[in-house]
Amino acid sequence: MNVLFVLFSNNILPIFIAAGAGYLASKYLQVTPRSVSQIAFYIFSPCLIFNLLTSTQLSGEDVTRMAGFTAVSVLTLGALTGLIGWMLRLERRILVAVLITTMFGNAGNYGLSLNLFAFGETALAHASLFFVTTSILVYTVGVVIVSLGTTSLRNAVLGLFKVPVVYAVVIALLFNRLEWQLPLPIDRTVTLMANAAIPALLVLMGIQLQNSKWSDHALALGLTNFMRLIASPLLALGVSLLFRLEGPALQAGILESAMPTAVMMTILATEYNVEPSFVTTVVFTSTLLSPLTITPLLSYLGA
Repeated sequence: MNVLFVLFSNNILPIFIAAGAGYLASKYLQVTPRSVSQIAFYIFSPCLIFNLLTSTQLSGEDVTRMAGFTAVSVLTLGALTGLIGWMLRLERRILVAVLITTMFGNAGNYGLSLNLFAFGETALAHASLFFVTTSILVYTVGVVIVSLGTTSLRNAVLGLFKVPVVYAVVIALLFNRLEWQLPLPIDRTVTLMANAAIPALLVLMGIQLQNSKWSDHALALGLTNFMRLIASPLLALGVSLLFRLEGPALQAGILESAMPTAVMMTILATEYNVEPSFVTTVVFTSTLLSPLTITPLLSYLGA
């Protein structure tokens, strides 16, 4: 028990304290999530991804393996959740909300910082690939699911061109391939922005949680939290055997799979008017419950 407490206090508690600062800023200073979200999304996060990929020099095989692992894990989890939801006869809109909140975990705000604290820079680089792959899936598969036919697959794919981290990955891989380096002033600027990314994401998580609204639908809520926090990492363990993940890649992949629901889902649900109150309730409850499942997982992964 003492080991678990140390793992929690050293790796998870700092995340909640930082998010708590964002929560208080939103509550008492009326800081809104949109402005912070845009800065983190369009400036800090792309710099972080670029910096990680160019500094760690992950191979093309590493990139392909982690992307494949992420896609198979997310899509298999979605298929399994959809089947269970259909068997439980969940109402259509609730089922869609359950799907998006189960499939997409908080790989950015929560996952990147936790991987850095627990396993270091190499695991963080692998975690960034998980984050980028899930971002791509959100703007393709996620949008198609949540729109239920109101948005074409073509428009969903075109939405990828609005995701800055996708460009960051492509440019970073190009720099690695050609062995290019940024001019020193630009390199230092990118590094400064990258260092600001994780603190900004954690504060943003707190701001978004403070703005969450409660909803009922107890059965759907229980299903989503179970699939997101327990079934997802267990499924990922099986998928990791298929892709032969090991070392920091295995640690990052399993830990990212265990993250609570992504706060980004609240934006998606609001945009498409798919049970936004339920989605924000899932985000809030899964985040609060996550230390109970992630702490023992950290012990298992050797943190």
